[in-house]
Amino acid sequence: MTYAAITGWGKCMPPAVLTNADLATFLDTDDEWIVSRTGMRERRVSHVSAIEMATVASQRALACAGLKADDIDLIVYGSCSNDEQVPNCASGVQVLIGATNAASMDLNTACTSFLYGLSTATAMIRTGSVRTAIVIGVELITPYMDWTNRNVAVLFGDGAAAVVLQASDRKEGLLGEQLGCYADARQILRVRGMGCSYANRGVQYGDTLWDFDGQEIFKRAVKGMAQASEKVLAKCGVTPDQIDLVVPHQANLRIIEAVARHAHIPMEKVFLTVQRYGNMSAATVPVALVEALEEGRVKPGSLLLMPGFGGGLTLCSHLVRWGDRVTPLATSDAELPPCPRSALELVNEIRAAKTAGGASEAALMNTRFVEAGTRA
Repeated sequence: MTYAAITGWGKCMPPAVLTNADLATFLDTDDEWIVSRTGMRERRVSHVSAIEMATVASQRALACAGLKADDIDLIVYGSCSNDEQVPNCASGVQVLIGATNAASMDLNTACTSFLYGLSTATAMIRTGSVRTAIVIGVELITPYMDWTNRNVAVLFGDGAAAVVLQASDRKEGLLGEQLGCYADARQILRVRGMGCSYANRGVQYGDTLWDFDGQEIFKRAVKGMAQASEKVLAKCGVTPDQIDLVVPHQANLRIIEAVARHAHIPMEKVFLTVQRYGNMSAATVPVALVEALEEGRVKPGSLLLMPGFGGGLTLCSHLVRWGDRVTPLATSDAELPPCPRSALELVNEIRAAKTAGGASEAALMNTRFVEAGTRA
């Protein structure tokens, strides 16, 4: 049987840090309120496009795997905050890294997009359609944020990470997954304005209003990730005590703790980034995976559990067997351009544009990100 080993990994975090104290300058909130409810202390705000973040992450992952861009057969770009719909964003990464032999696709299942992308690329490698793939998880959420709504404005941040998959005869990589969706409750997590259908519903395209039923999302997220984890472990004949590390979607510390409790896995085995980066949606799991490797939490042969939950309401849990190598074969000199402004200045720029000009100004701001990401 053919498996899809993870042989390369890389992340790209924008340097501008938005703290809880920064948020308190324009929202009725404070550090204690945010930390007690979410576990979050800071998050990142990008000064470049999502495509640019994804490109740097992909270049670092390629170097880690010891591969060249033209070795890649497939790029899967997982995100729900795409710079563009047509052309797709994966093709933007493809041209910037020079992956001339690759097919490219975008995949949107909201916060689970990276994990669903991991399933997609693994399945294509198993069938022989491709042999080498890059799977990206990236979000540029800050331009789409409703900065007047503290229930969502404190939660989300920007970031990107990518992994390289290669065909292997060894039993490693994704061993099994459980996918699902609570579609009956899809309306409880909705961003009105991110889609053409809102033009006739009182929300101008380019502006956003967030529907976010935090209490119901909490219950569904815990149930969905816990049950998906139980099912994938049962399918693969693995018990909770055999899991070496849990790398979960970082939506909220209390959600993560509840999922670990339901899965009978101690928090010492759970890797956390939520305090540093908040909820980066599709980027949370791959960024956490890269940092777990950097911190020596992933050992050769480690068994990893990766549960996720997102809009739709999509849910999943993935079981991954790590290979022998936990250090990069090489490093890349790819870097983002310097950021001349603080995170608070970047956010205030977005807020001012939305207040002054509504959808038209916000759309112009998003155009600036798109143009930056598609230069080649």
